[in-house]
Amino acid sequence: MNTIITPALVSLDVDLGTSAPEVIQRLTDLVVASGRATAPEDLYADAIAREEQASTGFPGGLAIPHCRSSAVLEPTLAMARLQPPADFGAPDGPADIVFFIAAPAGANQEHLKILSTLARSLLKTDFTDALRGAASAEEIVAIVNAAVEAPDGEAAVGAAGASAGAGSGATDPAAAAAGTGVAAGAGAKAAGTAAPAARRIVAVTACVTGIAHTYMAADALVAAAAETGVDLQVETQGSSGSTPLDPSVIAAAEAVIFAVDVDVRGRERFVGKPLVSAPVKRGIDEPAAMISEAIAAADNPAAKRVTGTDEPSAGTTVTGDGSRESFGQMLKRSLLTGVSYMIPFVAGGGLLIALGFLLGGYNITDHADTIVLDNSLANLPDGGLGQYLGAVAFKIGALSMAFLVPALAGFIAFGIADRPGIAPGFTAGAVSGFMGAGFLGGIVGGLLAGFVALWIGRLPAPRWLRGLMPVVVIPLVASIVASGLMFLVLGGPIAALTAALNDWLSGMTGVSAILLGIILGLMMAFDLGGPVNKVAYSFAVAGLGAASLTNQGPWHIMAAVMAAGMVPPLAMALATTLRRGLFSEPERENGKAAWLLGLSFISEGAIPFAAADPFRVIPAGMLGAAVTGAMSMGFAVTSKAPHGGIFVFFAIDNFWLFLLSIAVGVVVSALAVILLKQYAVRKKPVAVAV
Repeated sequence: MNTIITPALVSLDVDLGTSAPEVIQRLTDLVVASGRATAPEDLYADAIAREEQASTGFPGGLAIPHCRSSAVLEPTLAMARLQPPADFGAPDGPADIVFFIAAPAGANQEHLKILSTLARSLLKTDFTDALRGAASAEEIVAIVNAAVEAPDGEAAVGAAGASAGAGSGATDPAAAAAGTGVAAGAGAKAAGTAAPAARRIVAVTACVTGIAHTYMAADALVAAAAETGVDLQVETQGSSGSTPLDPSVIAAAEAVIFAVDVDVRGRERFVGKPLVSAPVKRGIDEPAAMISEAIAAADNPAAKRVTGTDEPSAGTTVTGDGSRESFGQMLKRSLLTGVSYMIPFVAGGGLLIALGFLLGGYNITDHADTIVLDNSLANLPDGGLGQYLGAVAFKIGALSMAFLVPALAGFIAFGIADRPGIAPGFTAGAVSGFMGAGFLGGIVGGLLAGFVALWIGRLPAPRWLRGLMPVVVIPLVASIVASGLMFLVLGGPIAALTAALNDWLSGMTGVSAILLGIILGLMMAFDLGGPVNKVAYSFAVAGLGAASLTNQGPWHIMAAVMAAGMVPPLAMALATTLRRGLFSEPERENGKAAWLLGLSFISEGAIPFAAADPFRVIPAGMLGAAVTGAMSMGFAVTSKAPHGGIFVFFAIDNFWLFLLSIAVGVVVSALAVILLKQYAVRKKPVAVAV
């Protein structure tokens, strides 16, 4: 802790100029001279940029310029006691006490909590009096260290839920906030008589950097609420973490205060509440006024209210950023997160494998390891630089594709438990691959790892253990539990199911193969990159690892999926060319871009059209994609590349039949959307005079 500030970072009774930029320049030079930052011009620019967003001067002769900067090597405090004072924009005049907070761009939460505690301490008169009376830099360092090392119960406001209530008797923010999450004195008895029920308000504070203003505004509001007998609970959405307010507290509140410079996370939780909103600095400068305005808003039926999405239904959960989502929404989000992070491994690896086949021939699979390890053009089975480059490309691609299941599982777990879930998820995914459980095993392993990591992370832990939880305890225990269950219980049955599914798909011929092509085509065009589309695509790429010259079923499926996914954007491009008058000018411009997007197998190229007219564009796209999927499967087209569209022609057998399938589907979809737009006309809304 004593490395945050040192005597070398303290300047007492000095003339650093009378303006904020002058003082900031001198303090940034001091930080760089102490070896805690690398580039004074970059640090100064970041600090000034923050100052321009909102002044950092506060009543009482205080200023706290601060910033995050990539130039900063370690979290640092520099302090100056100025003679003469400098103007930092405070309403009551210039500042003589200036703390410059310099945080690295990736500062961890423990350091940010320390910096935030210091900022909040400046609201306490005994702290600032001690700073003004200190005789040496060493004494300043001791005062600052004592403030930031105070026990949690003596700190100003916790991450969330700090409250002040009627009869609390608190005269400063520290006292008002004692007992985080518990109403301080609300409903207490005085002289044997029950105190009158306190007015209940909730507040959210947040600033751009989330270091100083966020917590100072919270403290100031809590102190003002305590003085006026208002039960106030605050959620600080700062860099050192945020614990969402309890839903029951929000439900009981009569009004809400947003003292913020950024968007409120989880705003939908407050929908319908009377609202007082202002920049975070007003929460510091005029907390009593904001409290009074909130009480007035609560009593005014016509007061401004929080708007947004509907309030969440019962059974929803609170995520780490304070937003609320149902279990089903969390599950969908996590699965899509896993697929999203998996695709780059698949796309890059699959294209390299296809390139390896092109350069080295299909038998490169038998010799790639020997060729690459030998790392020589000599002793090649067939000789030639092409075969060597093909072996290298194939091996890099195969190694990349080997991350398919671990990456899927790892980032599913990440979607559930954040970073502590990544290692257990990757491990469970690797176990799934080892046991032959494949794509399905990766999903199950990722979900297991994520939920176990989330559960462990929510367990109470002593202060000394908290720092080890996300990097040691959670990954260790979650890996043991999730991977252990995969080994002992789940891996075998899932592997058997996967093998049976692969055998069934490999044996599909004739009508059954065409039916599968229709289903995959419908899925690819249904939501254009959404969950249904991703399920079909993931199903296709997951089978590529088992494909071979004797088992070409997965290659057939990959070709059908890629061809069908190219249809919607190409169809919209064709339709805007054939019947320009049916489309708006922005849609016609999007149609030009959709040619390249469609040819590259980027289904999302049709999203602008679907968003503007979903009930005609999506059915038309699905019709053509289904035709293309059926034709591709019927023609037994194969694709050894998982992405790239026509640009991976070298990896597609029966390439001309592949193009024919796409062309027919594009024409079908384009004609369908033209007919629907021309004859299935939507009723225009009746204009209402205002």
